[in-house]
Amino acid sequence: MNLLVNPSLSYAPTPLNQNPSKTTRKIHSCHLISTRRSCDLYDLHNEVVPYAEAWSWQKAIVRERSALSDRNEDFSDSLIVLQHQPVYTMGTGSCENYLNFDVNNAPFDLYRTERGGEVTYHGPGQLVMYPVINLRYYKMDLHWYLRSLEEVVIRALSSTFAIKASRVEGLTGVWVGDAKLAAIGIKVSKWIAYHGLALNVSTDLTPFDQIIPCGIRDRQVGSIKGLLNENGRPVEDYDLNDDQDLMYTTCKSLVREFCNVFEIDFCQKTLQRPATGNLLA
Repeated sequence: MNLLVNPSLSYAPTPLNQNPSKTTRKIHSCHLISTRRSCDLYDLHNEVVPYAEAWSWQKAIVRERSALSDRNEDFSDSLIVLQHQPVYTMGTGSCENYLNFDVNNAPFDLYRTERGGEVTYHGPGQLVMYPVINLRYYKMDLHWYLRSLEEVVIRALSSTFAIKASRVEGLTGVWVGDAKLAAIGIKVSKWIAYHGLALNVSTDLTPFDQIIPCGIRDRQVGSIKGLLNENGRPVEDYDLNDDQDLMYTTCKSLVREFCNVFEIDFCQKTLQRPATGNLLA
């Protein structure tokens, strides 16, 4: 497959199934406190979404948030949580030397995006969080924002799975020993940040063998399920043999810690295509 460079995708997302199966669980809530900034939560953690669609959603939200910000009417942020179909993505300055395949014959679709960082893989079993946040209302400091995203993952792993994760000096992401569990890459435009983080939950890690993940040659990647299986840790809140249950538990924990770290309250939203074509209508 060919390298896809910044495809022109201005459409709003297609309507999602409004009658989910009984096994589909979402985080339903709308906690709005006047002293805290609100965040629109698009909970698609059970959906496997093509990368191009999610990319277009983010850019549509950024455009509208930017226009609202110019009018001092930007009163909330957004958080999209989902899984992706198998795909490789590269940052704006990524080096093709970190690919172990010919870009004209890639195993999966390959996108060069506007985020920072090197090549990574997204696929089913990996939970991806795309916050669209106006940093003017938090702290206009990209290092602070990256460390805050790392903190969300570190807290979730600790509180829910008793996994002690950490940062590695000079690198971005979240690690357990030499294994990287979460990759982070962002883009900021007029202090509105988008793209985000990807956490390996029950991911098939084999596709990572086709790349040098994040351009780091001397370390490996890992997953929550792999660590729990390896250590035989009993956890009462979910069934380790049920990937869907594990994904739900992880999503719930990440959203909770995201709200705690950024001191926001979330309101559940549904992505659909309004007649106006306006994603936030």
